[in-house]
Amino acid sequence: MPKLHWEDFKPGDVAIYGPRRVTREEIVAYAAEFDPQPMHLDEAAAGTTLLGGLAASGWHTCCLMMRVLVDGLLSQAASEGAPGVDEVRWLKPLRPGTEIRVRTIALESRPSKSRPTRGFVKFRFEVIDEQDTVVMDLVCSQMLLRREPGAAA
Repeated sequence: MPKLHWEDFKPGDVAIYGPRRVTREEIVAYAAEFDPQPMHLDEAAAGTTLLGGLAASGWHTCCLMMRVLVDGLLSQAASEGAPGVDEVRWLKPLRPGTEIRVRTIALESRPSKSRPTRGFVKFRFEVIDEQDTVVMDLVCSQMLLRREPGAAA
């Protein structure tokens, strides 16, 4: 049974989930199947690119973020998914051996207009490295069941 519902998230709430170490092997395996560009596949080739060395695909970074969020937050929440992503920015290459965490910041919260059993929380999800540098950030709204459907917001 989920512990966290829409009512449990307030604008300004911050939490951190993880860590998870990113390996060279998973960077290359993900790239080989889904994003086979030189900067994600081979150190020598990657050294000649703008990234200056082997780095995870931005889409791989999104997947890693999702895994950390499911393990730490969403598996405990009455999550109903997300209607989409407002923005995603890749700010720093994610290198092999980096230990990432995900910082969540609740930006706003509102009840659903059409479904009184649900509410939306807009989050900023920041993938951060060991120095707390933001590697990637993503903004989206999460749909959550309400503990008290139809109660005043």
